[in-house]
Amino acid sequence: MTQPTEGSKAPEIDLPTDNGGHFRLSDMKGEKVLVYFYPKDDTPGCTAESCSLSENIKSFEKLGVAVVGISKCSVKKHDKFKAKFNLQFPLASDENGDVCERYGVWIEKSMYGKKYMGIDRTTFLIDEKGNIQKIWPKVKVDGHTDEILEELNKQKKAA
Repeated sequence: MTQPTEGSKAPEIDLPTDNGGHFRLSDMKGEKVLVYFYPKDDTPGCTAESCSLSENIKSFEKLGVAVVGISKCSVKKHDKFKAKFNLQFPLASDENGDVCERYGVWIEKSMYGKKYMGIDRTTFLIDEKGNIQKIWPKVKVDGHTDEILEELNKQKKAA
């Protein structure tokens, strides 16, 4: 499935989260939501990305932006990952991959000549009306949180 584009309606997200919670995008109307898709809990890149976003949660909150992380890891793995690194936002479990498919982040990857399917690290900023405002594809972890905050501050100044 192809990735939605900036300006298009964000596909619904309705997933279980850590601590027995639930995340439904349609419940977030009127709020901006930063949804980041990451490959796997407790791996170096995913840990660095999640910790960086979590360490800056107050900045996101000041800008009126909720953050949610999504991977195909189980809720149980999310519970461990969140507790280990004291992450300050929900982690949603997309074990069957439906949401990853709808957002176009479930792709064929290649490592050491081997092809496999995996999550393409991608971040979506969804506006108050449920539309995709900005997409950061093929995210490089270093500096990503700064890029997002820079964009949000730019939008705030323009508003």
